Amino acid sequence: MLANIYNAAKKSHLALVTALALGAASFGAATVNEAHAAPVTIAPDHGGKPVHAYLPDTVTYNTSIPTPESVLGAQIGEWHVRHDQLVQYMKVLAETSDRVTIEETGRTHENRPLLLLTITSPDNRDNLETMRKQHIDAMLGGKKVSKDAPLVFYMGYSIHGNEPSGSNAALALAYYLAAGQGEEVDALLKHNIVLFDPSFNPDGLSRFAQWANMHKGKQLVSDSRHREHDEGWPSGRTNHYWFDLNRDWLLLAHPESQARIKQFHKWRPHVLTDFHEMGTDSTYFFQPGVRSRKNPLTPDENVTLTEALAQYHAAAFDKEGTLYFTEQAFDDFYAGKGSTYPDLHGSIGILFEQASSRGHLQSSINGELAFKDTIQNQVTTSLSTFRGALANKAALLDYQSNFVSGTQEQAKNDKTVGFVVGTETDLSRFNAFLSLLEQHNIRYEVVNKDSKVNGITYKKGQAVYVPTKQPQYRLVKSIFSTQTSFENNTFYDVSTWNLALAFNLQYSPLDKGDARDVKRGDKETVATLALNTIQNDAYAYGFSWQHYYAPAMLQTLLEQGVQVRSSEEAFAALSYNGGVVSLPPGSIIVPKGLAQPANIEDIITQAQAKLQVPVFSFKSGLTPVGNDLGSRSMAPVYAPQVMIVGGEGTSEYEVGEIWHYFDTKVGIAASIVEQQHVGRALSDPSIQYTHIIFPSGRYGFSESQKAQLESWIKAGGVMIGQKSALRYFADNKWLDAEVVSRETIDNAYDESKLSYADGGALYAKKLVAGAVFETKIDTSHPLFYGFESDTLPMFKTSNMIVQGDSSPFVTPATYTEEPLMAGFSDNAMVELMAESTAVTTNKMGRGVVIGFTDNMQFRGYWYGTNKVLANAIYQSHFVR
Repeated sequence: MLANIYNAAKKSHLALVTALALGAASFGAATVNEAHAAPVTIAPDHGGKPVHAYLPDTVTYNTSIPTPESVLGAQIGEWHVRHDQLVQYMKVLAETSDRVTIEETGRTHENRPLLLLTITSPDNRDNLETMRKQHIDAMLGGKKVSKDAPLVFYMGYSIHGNEPSGSNAALALAYYLAAGQGEEVDALLKHNIVLFDPSFNPDGLSRFAQWANMHKGKQLVSDSRHREHDEGWPSGRTNHYWFDLNRDWLLLAHPESQARIKQFHKWRPHVLTDFHEMGTDSTYFFQPGVRSRKNPLTPDENVTLTEALAQYHAAAFDKEGTLYFTEQAFDDFYAGKGSTYPDLHGSIGILFEQASSRGHLQSSINGELAFKDTIQNQVTTSLSTFRGALANKAALLDYQSNFVSGTQEQAKNDKTVGFVVGTETDLSRFNAFLSLLEQHNIRYEVVNKDSKVNGITYKKGQAVYVPTKQPQYRLVKSIFSTQTSFENNTFYDVSTWNLALAFNLQYSPLDKGDARDVKRGDKETVATLALNTIQNDAYAYGFSWQHYYAPAMLQTLLEQGVQVRSSEEAFAALSYNGGVVSLPPGSIIVPKGLAQPANIEDIITQAQAKLQVPVFSFKSGLTPVGNDLGSRSMAPVYAPQVMIVGGEGTSEYEVGEIWHYFDTKVGIAASIVEQQHVGRALSDPSIQYTHIIFPSGRYGFSESQKAQLESWIKAGGVMIGQKSALRYFADNKWLDAEVVSRETIDNAYDESKLSYADGGALYAKKLVAGAVFETKIDTSHPLFYGFESDTLPMFKTSNMIVQGDSSPFVTPATYTEEPLMAGFSDNAMVELMAESTAVTTNKMGRGVVIGFTDNMQFRGYWYGTNKVLANAIYQSHFVR
């Protein structure tokens, strides 16, 4: 058409211009119409694959059972599944499959449901509870069972949220179990039960799914430096409070673990799986690990059975040409891990570790690693677990009964027949310990008469006897272990977890003779604290700082506008009924003569009932012993405004542990401020921080920021640091202390007779992989108000050694001459740590700097040292 217009108008310049304009208009209109009809699109990389591509082609599937992609609108591996999507699909399966029962076992900190699916043939559904009881009765009795007895599987996935291939694989496996048809699936479900936990860590999984999905483009980026593969702080590995849930199977600090352990003991599975991920340049690991690094209380037969199952994983990967390894790197020593806790209960716990794509696609030394391939490998080993277990069913059934008889034999031959554990004053801490025993089905008897053992008097109702002759013998031996030498001293995690030491309770191992001296009864109950009537016309009120929840009591009063005082010295006051109440240093006084809320009596009554901290009503301000209640030694305590320094460069675990303690045990609404914003926060006139806490980390403040921090301290601020933060404090002269150099540690070892191959063993000797060290503390120092004994167990997870001023006014806690109490630490390291600094202080102007060599809140279960941090908050005004 344009050619015709041009020829007709070429004799006239004006006509030609007009013609070209008309032609351009016509061309433009045609182009717009064509573009609307067929838009240009760039083909995306989907990245996933349909569910049937993950599963064996030897199985057919019930078409009435929805596939994951039909419900979620995407193929498995195309996107990282969110926990709400996972829940949605599991509920759909429960609604559409007569094999699946679903229950909510608990809720996470972020209120996400914890799900457990019970999957078996429809014929077993109405008989499930009978089958469970028969299994539990046979196991606890050590009875031999028939070859037709059910195997119980506990299939668990992704306890680390940023190791998501397991939970994404759970979509395919749940579909396989719900919809699969044929001999293979029938053989599994007809005579066996599968407990299916699709996400051990819903909060972390959701956090990481958001990160990975928000950085996914239409074109998948494999560059390891791409932001998708460089997860921000805090990582999705952890739960809401940034704890590693794979270290919480024993400690039970969190609802996820508490719910899971309840189900574990309800069912006592034969096989429990624990699916993880590791570094991108790795391949695939499945157990057995290093045999010499298993827990000594785990029978050798456990490893033998694990090896038998491993043959099926290997065969599956051999068929696919997938790279893998075994018997390296990982151990089964710490009882609080998912693959070890079952081993101490007659189950076969199996750890699986898949190289992580940390997103949707990432380059590795083995080529590009796609998310869908990581999912595929977790599906493969889940299925090989079923095949291997069924092929070894008779051996697995026999193993549980033999485990029980072997446990009984060990208990019978053990010269230690039990442990007595008690407290002098702090029943809250003691009750928390007992609650932990109960959740693990550990039996105990309450001491019903004051009993003296090894020079310690265990009081009636304030002590328990834990016999070793019980089904939980192995776990009891584990939690009271003071072992310090080991066959293999290389530890993937901590080397001890003595709970009595962690709770700072008095305890003694007992032989038969000692046990006869401990009077106890089955019907005796633990003592309770007597709560007092709050008298309206009292002169003042007061409570002891020795109680675990005393800091929470104080915080509750401060938040309601109550004016309080803390006592620098011990005193005795006249109670309302005419008696005398003795209170130690640090105790809290509420004088009625100050401007108090009109409903002060109601506030104290409600707080006392809620926190179980006895409050006394005092008749007079004149005291028969010590300073009077109006003395200047009764110093005001004000509501703290606490900042925890977090963000990139800091330990998310330690920040989370401090946050968790304040949030759940004290009630402080602490601010977590990223270190890059600390200066700005201190300059904000709308908030006045009283305390700043530095967990372990790499700190790099500018000179002006450091000057700002120093000015804040000198104006009355309290700066607290722990572990590696002390190095930064010392370098900046905020603490008068020196961190022992790596060179000093290296020089403690003679390398002259070593070979290159000895390097790994030498490195292990220099580590302190979680051991308990004894410290000598000054109970007259404000940081140790509320402590009764002059020694205190502390938990060390690093080989950092601090040498500080030996003055009692500067260093209120040092390690003892022979400090190692439990766990592994090489003799040379113990000698270096002996009598070194555990806690140090430095006065700066009107403020103070406090340094803790160790972590006082380790994993949320070190109740024994929690109060040291509380004292640094509430009693620091006494530090001079």
